[in-house]
Amino acid sequence: MRILIVEDDFACRKFLYKFLSLYGDCDITIDGIEAIDAYMIALDEEKPYDLICLDIMMPKMDGKKVLKAIRDIERQREIEESRRVKIIMTTALNDTTNVFDSFESGCEAYAAKPIDTDKFIKVMERLGLINKEG
Repeated sequence: MRILIVEDDFACRKFLYKFLSLYGDCDITIDGIEAIDAYMIALDEEKPYDLICLDIMMPKMDGKKVLKAIRDIERQREIEESRRVKIIMTTALNDTTNVFDSFESGCEAYAAKPIDTDKFIKVMERLGLINKEG
């Protein structure tokens, strides 16, 4: 699995990288502009990401704008829905408006920080990114 971690906080980045590296190859970006660049490069190289962990609150471009931009790119390139990248929004905010807006814009899941790894694994299983262990 190819994973893009989009996170401006160093501690969160390091934690997500260590955790998600168990499931695939991880790239890291620290803001929304870099995230879109990384996403476009992966598409152009025909090695698209399977999962993007996208922080909502970031400098330069917030996660909600990045989410909308990625979904717009997928529509423009006529990527069928079943092949779209899975996006899990992450945030320290306990804000139902941000959560609702993110789902409206096309994210598959939402994870509050600090990340509960057991719940995160269940979400990845539900999204078909990993097989159930057991």
